Amino acid sequence: MHALGDDRVVPSDWAIERFGRHAGKLAAAVPVQLVKAHAKAHATHRAAGLKKRSPYGATLAEAVRENLADTARELGESVREVLGYEYAVINDHALFPFKYADRLTPLDRARLPSKVSPTRRRMFWAHGPEPRDALFELEDDLTTDEYLELHETFEELGASTQLVCVFFTADVEGGIHVIHWGQAHLEPDRTFTWLHSEQLPVASQPLV
Repeated sequence: MHALGDDRVVPSDWAIERFGRHAGKLAAAVPVQLVKAHAKAHATHRAAGLKKRSPYGATLAEAVRENLADTARELGESVREVLGYEYAVINDHALFPFKYADRLTPLDRARLPSKVSPTRRRMFWAHGPEPRDALFELEDDLTTDEYLELHETFEELGASTQLVCVFFTADVEGGIHVIHWGQAHLEPDRTFTWLHSEQLPVASQPLV
């Protein structure tokens, strides 16, 4: 699946600091790959013929991860597997895609679902940025083995690898609405404190 053409976007200083010489190509490829993932998920939804329990969301999530992994390969960068899921790692920064709403919603309202897997929490707490105000400091009696395990790094990603969030909203009929990328700290209430965020353009989407 080819997503890297001659198109470029002018990357920000933040993006260049993280992705180096790939920053422009990556910023252009991410929106294209999200749109391709939506098209695949939409086709799966239509084939299923279900009004409820649509496979759209699950298909979209997996397709986005796979497409971003394909982009990493085309850039000559790494793809690393965490518990069966592939993640693109460019210049020691792992792309973490997440659909945070099914309608256009401000980024500051993004929140992990209550039934989120422990893996996602661990990825943020082990590879995400430290909180600005040290909100996550614990008293000695609260530093449990379970807490320490959550903060262990994933060897598959590499101890020095940092997460870059790729957050977006989408729905089965409207497609991709908005795309943000940046770095955020996951708070205990499943909300996010954004240390940096930028909006990426949404690629052209075919009529379906």
